[in-house]
This record gives sequence, C-alpha cells and structure tokens, in this order.
Amino acid sequence: MKSEKPMEKLNLTPASEIAARTKRIQDALLKDGIEGMLVIQRVDLFYFSGTAQNAFLYIPAEGAPLLMVKKYMPRALEESPIESIVEIRSVTEIPQRIIEHCGRLPETLGLEFDVMPVREFLFYQGLFDRQAILDASPIIHRVRMTKSRWEIGQMEEAANRSAKTFDYVRSHLRAGYSEMEFAGMFETFARTLCHGGKLRIRDYQTEGYPWHILSGKSGGQVGLLDSPASGQGTSPAFPCGGSSKALAAGEPIMIDFGFVLNGYHVDETRMFAIGSMPKRAMDACRAAIEIHNGVLERVRPGVTTGELFEASVGLAKALGYETPYLGPPNYKVSFIGHGVGLELIEPPIIAQGKNEVLRPGMVFALEPKMVFENEFTAGIESVFAVTETGCRLIGQVPVEVFVVRDA
Repeated sequence: MKSEKPMEKLNLTPASEIAARTKRIQDALLKDGIEGMLVIQRVDLFYFSGTAQNAFLYIPAEGAPLLMVKKYMPRALEESPIESIVEIRSVTEIPQRIIEHCGRLPETLGLEFDVMPVREFLFYQGLFDRQAILDASPIIHRVRMTKSRWEIGQMEEAANRSAKTFDYVRSHLRAGYSEMEFAGMFETFARTLCHGGKLRIRDYQTEGYPWHILSGKSGGQVGLLDSPASGQGTSPAFPCGGSSKALAAGEPIMIDFGFVLNGYHVDETRMFAIGSMPKRAMDACRAAIEIHNGVLERVRPGVTTGELFEASVGLAKALGYETPYLGPPNYKVSFIGHGVGLELIEPPIIAQGKNEVLRPGMVFALEPKMVFENEFTAGIESVFAVTETGCRLIGQVPVEVFVVRDA
C-alpha cells in the first residue's frame, strides 16, 4: 500500500503582516481622498485579510477593517487575524454591516476597477447608490509592489521547491517524450512538493499556464500571446504551453515553469539539451545569461525599470543579438521582466518607457529571451529581490545551460 505523506500545516499570514498592510493601504486611501475600500477580488482579499474564503473586506481610511464572510465562516475565523469578522447571508447586507461597524457609509468608496466585470460594478453601484465610486486598483498595486521579509520568505520556500523540480527535469529529460507529456511528468512531481498548480493571473485574457516547453523549431514560432517565446501550443484554442512535438537529442529545449506555494509564485526558465546542443544555440543561450547577469549588476534602489530595459537592449546589441532579442522583427515585445508575488505578473513591469523607481523589497522575474524564427528560442528567467544596495537572487536553480545525458 502506498504510504500517505503528512499534510503540511496551514501557513497562516501573521497578524503583524495584516496590520502593516492595513496601515499602508489606509495611508494611501487618505492621500487619494477615498474614505473606504471594499475588497472583493480573491487575491487582494487574501493579501489584506489572510483568508480567501467567499468574503468581502471593508477597509475604512481610518479605523478597524471589517471582514464579512458569506462562506465559509469557520475557516475564515481560523485563517484571518482581522478582529471584526461577521457572517452574512447575502451581499446586499454589506452596506448595513458597514453602518453598524463604522456608524455610517463612506462618501467615497474604492473598488477594484481593473478586475471587476461591468455587470458586477453596476450591481455595487446600485448597492451604494449615494456614494461616489472610485478606482482603488492603483493604490492596491502600489501597496503590494513592495514585499515584506515574510513575503520574500514565502517566495524563497517556493523557489526551493522549484529548484527541486528543475532537478527532476535534469534527471528525467529524455528524447521521445512529447513536450506536453514531459510537462505533465514534472508538474506531477512538483505537486508532490505542494505546488498549487493554479497560477493567479490578474489579466482576464491571459491563461495561467504553470509550464511552457519549447523544443527546437517549436521555440522558433512566433507566439500569439505576449511572451517572446510562446511557442506553437497544441491548437488554435490554446496557442501556448507545449505541443505534441517529441523532444529530440541535439536541440535546444526551453523549460519555463511557475511554482506557487501558499499563494506566492516564482517564475523560472532554463535551457536544456539532450546529449548536446548546437553551437549556434549554445552561444545564444550564453548570451542570454550574459544579458541577465548584466541587468542584475545594474539593479539598485533609485534605478528605473525603463533604464534596466534599455540596458538589456544595449547588451544584446553589443553581443550581436539585436535582431532575435525579444522576438523576431516586427513582433518584438517591449519588456524583459515583471513583478511577481501573489500573482504571477504584478506591477511594476521592466519595460520600455516605464519609469517606476526600484525600491528595496520589490521582487521581479527577469526574463531576457530571444527567438530565432523557425529555428529555436533561447533565454533564461530568474526571480530576484531588490535590496538596500543592489539585488539578490531568490531563485536557487543554477544560472547555466543544462546538457543532460542521452539515454
């Protein structure tokens, strides 16, 4: 009989974390003239309350938050350190509950405009028909941009398990598996390490694929999504992830994997080959690593995300890879990295023309990649945190190209 692994203990968000986040968002609400904010989206709810149950969190600009739980109250009480938690049977109770908690409704109410469907917005607009409804999304993003030591610790543990998954890849990569088949194998292994599987994506047009495998010519196809290396995918309906193409010896294989643990993501890419890699591809992979390391050398508080992007483009040009860098001509993307945390892609974005100033505690996935049209793709992706003096890698996968034995 197969032995069962013990379940991991619930990794609850400390009360001190929730208190600090509440203080930051209340300061931002006061600055922007928003008297209160109703948090509905599941990730934001988890960030500010510690639970992702079917609930609604009201945060006044001044005073204690109120968590209103529709389902499931016992678990919400276990997970959230919010002091004022009440159970509701209907969303229509929310205004009255706020009055009971605060004495009145706010004159201005913030909602998450960036993720709220129009129909839902109209419902809440009718529910709060005397309030001015404002967009609270920008201040939520600003607060979430800087990670605490505890949050970075969560991502470090996710990175530890991601590294074990890449070790599995190195040990089991063989010719003959289809891209999708092998992806299923290492994702299954990751699940034994408590990988959550479902990646959180705020953009409703983007699928949260945990993996992409692009081998040989499938990596040289111009993808339909916004990644510089989206690949062919399996069909017109799902034009990313991987395909039925068989992995073969002597070709470059890009493996991009997102690991999520306790809600926190890491996003990493490494290049592999079975037996050997053609010199042209190996040179490109090493150039991508040189660009990656060159960008990291420039990271420090006060530098802007746009400056990092331009530095990467300059490095690619100096190394002779201006043409394939960030995609083929006319199809290039204009970013080389993104914030990462409770969602796979978070602000700020390391992109052309973006002038977000780096601050200690910001965490990014840096992904300089190249597409050699109809040939292959080459690149790397690592997660790093901005420190007081520079940066440090959170990812634990060695920054190198892996050539595994040919079975």
